[in-house]
Formats: sequence, structure tokens, C-alpha cells
Amino acid sequence: MKYLIFVFSIIAVVLIGYNVTLIDFRAPFEGQSTVAIITILASLCAIILLQILRISKKIEDKSKL
Repeated sequence: MKYLIFVFSIIAVVLIGYNVTLIDFRAPFEGQSTVAIITILASLCAIILLQILRISKKIEDKSKL
């Protein structure tokens, strides 16, 4: 599970990097830039959720001891 969370986090970071290159900073809320911004926000949410899952697994492992 630890490696799966790590892989998904890396994929989300790569998606953020790719979508930053698609944003037209002169008109950030028009056309493809809007889709890129939405995808960046979705990737950030995915990273946050994966970190919450990682922390909850750590707590679960410590509570079993």
C-alpha cells in the first residue's frame, strides 16, 4: 500500500507539472487554460487525500501494537 500511494503521488505531481505548461498566463481562464487549472486543482486534491490515507495507515499500524 505504501508504494501504491507513492506511485499515485508521483503521477499527480507529474500531471501538475504537465498542466502548468498548458496554461496561457495572458488569459488563464479561457480555453485550454481552464481545463489545465481544473486538472491542477484535482491533482492537488488527490495528493492531499493520498497523504491523509498514508497518515491514517500509520495511525492504524501504531494502534495495533
